[in-house]
Amino acid sequence: MDLGLHEKVAIVGGASKGLGKACALGLAREGARVAICSRNADVLGQTAEEIGAETGAEVLAVASDLSSLAGVKHLIGAAADEFGGVDIIVNNSGGPPAGTAEHAGEDLWEQAVQMSLMFFARMSREVIPHMRSRGGGRIINIFASSVKQPIENLMLSAATRLGALGFAKTLADEVAKDGILVNNIAPGYLLTDRMMEVIESRAAASGVTSEESMRALTSMIPMGRVGRPEELANLVVFLASDASSYITGATIQVDGGVIRSML
Repeated sequence: MDLGLHEKVAIVGGASKGLGKACALGLAREGARVAICSRNADVLGQTAEEIGAETGAEVLAVASDLSSLAGVKHLIGAAADEFGGVDIIVNNSGGPPAGTAEHAGEDLWEQAVQMSLMFFARMSREVIPHMRSRGGGRIINIFASSVKQPIENLMLSAATRLGALGFAKTLADEVAKDGILVNNIAPGYLLTDRMMEVIESRAAASGVTSEESMRALTSMIPMGRVGRPEELANLVVFLASDASSYITGATIQVDGGVIRSML
């Protein structure tokens, strides 16, 4: 199937490793030109070289701090200047710190709001004019399964990402007439550094080893295993493609069946 991604311009946040890297690689394999971003310039440069060598795609590495408006503008401006526009943006960032409602102080709340609410709002707002000028585009938000059901010790993630979900759903209505489709992905437990941090946090809170915590987690997943980053990236590639032309405002799970909600 021709997904229509050849020569499209994609921006992927948090792309030096983990889910972001997998998404950038998946898009590059389909012939997209990709701008990748993280704060660590050295690791990001290595990732760009790896993706370019494997796929033959053009890959632009833009080191930027996306927790600020200036950082967001720098990334989007650099991609548009280099490639002549933007067609796709994958809004992916690190999640807020683990913690309970009782112990989340003002500093953690501020960090969570910037990372898990304002990040998505800024990235989307700043890229829309570029997409509108090209007759459409795709905005894909990587959230967490906490937008479907609470996750133990991740209260800040649930509170702020639900706000981002409300923003995305409203935005989908506003820009549909411009040919811009906005969709969200709710990943479950995928094998990333972020997931291992959650495992270790749970282990410490419960007084067990990380291995025991991982076994307990795996037993909760109907498919009996954690997911791979490329399994999420496959959905990102589909949502970025021409094949998703009548899907907008949706939130789709990639979780091995762990989310039990009906909707």
